[in-house]
Amino acid sequence: MKVLVSGASVAGPSAALWLGRAGHDVTVVEVAPALRQGGYAVDFRGEVFTTVLERMGVLEDLRSLQTGGSAMRFVDESGRKLMRLPAEFAGGELEVLRADLSRVLYEHSREQATYRFGDSIASLQEHADGVDVRFESGIEETYDLVVGADGMHSVVRRLAWPAEQVLERHLDYYVGGWEVPNTLGISGDALLYNVPGKLASVGADRRDPGLAQTLFVFKSQVLEYNRRDLDQQKAILLEQFSGLGWHVPELLAALPAATELYFDSISRVRVDRWSTDRIVLLGDAGYGATFGALGTGTAVVGAYVLAGELAQAGDDLRTAFDRYEERLRKAVSKTQDGSRSGQFMAPATRFGIAARNKILDRPFFLNQMLKMAQNMSELIELPTYSAEQGQFVQE
Repeated sequence: MKVLVSGASVAGPSAALWLGRAGHDVTVVEVAPALRQGGYAVDFRGEVFTTVLERMGVLEDLRSLQTGGSAMRFVDESGRKLMRLPAEFAGGELEVLRADLSRVLYEHSREQATYRFGDSIASLQEHADGVDVRFESGIEETYDLVVGADGMHSVVRRLAWPAEQVLERHLDYYVGGWEVPNTLGISGDALLYNVPGKLASVGADRRDPGLAQTLFVFKSQVLEYNRRDLDQQKAILLEQFSGLGWHVPELLAALPAATELYFDSISRVRVDRWSTDRIVLLGDAGYGATFGALGTGTAVVGAYVLAGELAQAGDDLRTAFDRYEERLRKAVSKTQDGSRSGQFMAPATRFGIAARNKILDRPFFLNQMLKMAQNMSELIELPTYSAEQGQFVQE
């Protein structure tokens, strides 16, 4: 088939790798001019995720790039420790920077697919013989299959799904992060500082000790802003955190010069059905949650299952789509229900902050949370697709 994949972060290159191996003619379109370099670390927990990474042939590359995780030390305004979470709490079994993950997936898939950066889908017209696609660049093509792997704010979903079939729920928080010079001399533990409804944190960059990465979280109703306007997003962060103590002024001082900024709402997306006749959603585009729902791992597994079911079903897209959704929807829904990262990172009250610190400072409750995260990652029953069905298992 002639396949278009929208998005070149994690889900898109994962799909391109598997679909290319199966012999399809794959094009990946990405609105950014190149692979994105910013973003926080992502982790994989449990055998299901690492098995898929191994079958993709990327596991050893990622292990060579793993950060090892960072312990999280919550501090007061004077820097005194309030509570500390060990590295495995945030880092899982395998933690890598999102930019490194994206690059590895791209490098392993670019022989299987054509990448087109700096372009995006402008319109989709689905019909019995394919999907007519017009790009913002003016190029027009017809594809047998379109995969929307373009994230929480998916263009494919917006163009092809009626609004009443999509539930986008804002979970009351926003998150931002950018790179700063490591003038604070941070090494080891990431430092986290709370006031009610806000979190400011900074941790050493694992690749360059002269740099550090920030993570800012704040509670807010829905904000209207241009997702492509970095200056507007920077202004929101400056307004939200101005006047705070600790190291916040110094971290904010580096924001205007930042060339890469991650900024988004903490939200959840649920779609009644993940596919139409020839268009299918993958990863955050169909079943995303910004933080805390194993989204990176489920995107990678989802790409494997989607490609495997397409290989088994041959030209019967409807059967493949139905099996793909049947295998994943229940597990994905349960992991999405656990996405309350904003409330955890930035409790709305002083009492909430104190209660979180007190509970997680006790080994028993911390171990229970670690077990819960592990159990959530084991909800997916991983199928095995034979080599004859598209070379899906590494021999």
